[in-house]
Amino acid sequence: MKRWDDRYSRGDNLSAEPHPLVAEFGSKLSPGCALDLACGVGRNAIALAALGWQVTAVDASRVAGEILLQRAQDAEVTVDFVLANLDAHQFEIEEEGWDLIVVCFYLQRDLFPVIRKGLKPGGVAIAVIALIDDDPEARPMNPDYLLQPGELRAQFEGLELLHDFEGKRPESGHKRAVAEIVARKRMVL
Repeated sequence: MKRWDDRYSRGDNLSAEPHPLVAEFGSKLSPGCALDLACGVGRNAIALAALGWQVTAVDASRVAGEILLQRAQDAEVTVDFVLANLDAHQFEIEEEGWDLIVVCFYLQRDLFPVIRKGLKPGGVAIAVIALIDDDPEARPMNPDYLLQPGELRAQFEGLELLHDFEGKRPESGHKRAVAEIVARKRMVL
């Protein structure tokens, strides 16, 4: 993914702070196996590893992976980085293999059912994805990478919603509205 390698090489998208939802719920849940999809430079993966999670982080950018692994080493945590293009289905999400699956600011609609199946009973999915937004302050984006209102919630229908929000988060620095979900797969009785 040359485009993303170039962006990371220029210093774009290098935030080290985890998304607040990942920090909050990662610390509330009992650590287990976590999967961070389209992880970028690992801001969420490294934070989860620091909380005791066994983290696998997947991204298509080699440069992002190199930055992630250096940051993990600096933080004295272990993250298993997998270089794989999710769009090309180069990474298989193991069915009922994960206690936590995180996807932030990446939209690939055919991943939602796979994420649901990938959660262990009692497992949690955290998703934060940009929404269609008519605000002229929001930078233009390809609408294929933007959710419709209610779309993320519908993808996790039937799971227990621990957090559900659609709107702007001015404190995040993003001008575009987002959809946020934290959803738990029900335990099998």
